[in-house]
Amino acid sequence: MNITINQKTFERIIDYNQIKKRARLIGIQLNVTYENQHPVFLGVLNGCFMFMADLMKQIHIASEVSFVKLASYNGTERQNQPDELIGLDINLEGRDVVIVEDIVDTGNTLKHTLDLVNAQRPASVAVCTLLLKPEAMQYQFDNIAYVGFEISNDFVVGYGLDYKGLGRTLPDIYREITT
Repeated sequence: MNITINQKTFERIIDYNQIKKRARLIGIQLNVTYENQHPVFLGVLNGCFMFMADLMKQIHIASEVSFVKLASYNGTERQNQPDELIGLDINLEGRDVVIVEDIVDTGNTLKHTLDLVNAQRPASVAVCTLLLKPEAMQYQFDNIAYVGFEISNDFVVGYGLDYKGLGRTLPDIYREITT
């Protein structure tokens, strides 16, 4: 099934049932890894909100949740430097931190987030991302520990990801059909 958003056509590539299964499996891994710790799950808004909500339903260990809000796209164009709209509001010194992302493509947003987090000297930092675009990455990250799906370097919407503010509430993930 295809959808249209602002004269762009998208085709479904990942349905919600697949996403739920991956969130459950990642949640199990996180519960095991952090069983005797008290991690902070740091979501990167706006895109992570649906994945973070489903993921946190699977977390059954003592933990905290916080968010930062960064803007990394202008329409379908990636910005080199993300805009920080809401910064850290929690002390991360000596804490185990799990950064939760909707998507890692170029890595600009993740690099910015890691710089913010690492400035507070946490005990550890792991990255959990629903989507990873290996072909688009401009940085090497050693701490991407949990990946839902690797996808090609296409523009995607749905399940928290948007195009000009639209498409975030779609339960499935769609990629742009280019002609």
